[in-house]
Amino acid sequence: MERKAIICVDDEIIILESLREQLEKHFGDTYLYETAESAEEAMEILDELDEEGIDVAIIVCDWLMPGMKGDKFLLQIDLKYPRVVKVLLTGQADQESVDTLQDLADLFTLIPKPWNKEELIKVIKSGLQENE
Repeated sequence: MERKAIICVDDEIIILESLREQLEKHFGDTYLYETAESAEEAMEILDELDEEGIDVAIIVCDWLMPGMKGDKFLLQIDLKYPRVVKVLLTGQADQESVDTLQDLADLFTLIPKPWNKEELIKVIKSGLQENE
């Protein structure tokens, strides 16, 4: 079975560290975990993984980030990598952005910050099943 990746994107390092720790603790070494502090960095990681033949199963992305906001990034992801499950993790997204993502980028779900660890794991499990 080929290994898949989960990418977390947030401009706050402490958020990324917490997400990675929670995912690794639950899923162990079943997945490759990548983090990015910006949409641009995440796209580079995604392209590199694609070149290496590693499928990205899920992207968990913040909405409010410097540079490109999460909704614009997830729209780009949907165009280039439509099979990737897209999760928005934010406390600040406006409803219009969420609606647009649901309509145009097949947004899987929105998880509000601060998130509940059990809810995060449940969403990731469900998203992984969706990606199979």
